[in-house]
Amino acid sequence: MSWFKRTKAPMAVKDEKKGKAPEGLWTKCPSCAETIITKDIEANLNVCTKCGHHFRISAHQRIDLLLDEGSFNEFDAGMVSVDFLEFKDSKSYKARIDAAVAKGGSKDAIICGSGTVDGLPVQLAVFDFSFMGGSMGSVVGEKITRAIERALEEGSPAIIVSASGGARMQESILSLMQMAKTSAALAKMKAKGLPFISILTDPTTGGVTASFAMLGDVNMAEPKALIGFAGPRVIEQTIRAKLPEGFQRAEYLLDHGMVDVIVQRSEMKATLSRLLGMLTRKAA
Repeated sequence: MSWFKRTKAPMAVKDEKKGKAPEGLWTKCPSCAETIITKDIEANLNVCTKCGHHFRISAHQRIDLLLDEGSFNEFDAGMVSVDFLEFKDSKSYKARIDAAVAKGGSKDAIICGSGTVDGLPVQLAVFDFSFMGGSMGSVVGEKITRAIERALEEGSPAIIVSASGGARMQESILSLMQMAKTSAALAKMKAKGLPFISILTDPTTGGVTASFAMLGDVNMAEPKALIGFAGPRVIEQTIRAKLPEGFQRAEYLLDHGMVDVIVQRSEMKATLSRLLGMLTRKAA
């Protein structure tokens, strides 16, 4: 028999907010697996402070990185892809376009315009990988071609920063035609003696790699960027052999003559400026 009544202590109310880190405060590096304060990575140009892994950045961040402040003037911003084939897989092509545009980054997978690099006028085209994986359709090919044509008219260098999964399947053969279209425009640049610099970032694949991305007077790449045509798994299944370590990474392509130089993001603008100075014979 109990001599007293034991009262049950009230359960402690768990403070769900206490001890819970705000979302986005930390970022885990996919290369070294270190967990780092996101702001520290952002302050380091979105490069891992531990191992130097280059995170993907937006097209607008890339423009700010390469061009002189306030010098960028965008062209053809209103061009939007059209679902002329009425293509549909799990979604209609129109629905995919609308969803990509709704993200608010750009109206297609590339942003083109003019600007200056340390005072030197250039035409710049930068892929937006967040828009359908930077895939190349008719609008991308047209905007690149127009950028090259402006470079021809003004006698200025052209720069293309690639980050793409390749030709856009929803436009079928018309997306593949952009390979020839852009390459033909670059042939005119070469004939006129105007520099074209191709900057390859992670990833640069498919029909983009198989056309203008590898046609630069200088092909620059960021460290460990994935650069290739077909994916490694497809190649291995085709040739029935194991691929070498680091195959299709920037360092492997540099060793085999497909890339001219690998440049850290922090040195990209300075390196670009020196190259443009040499190629335009205006080096100090």
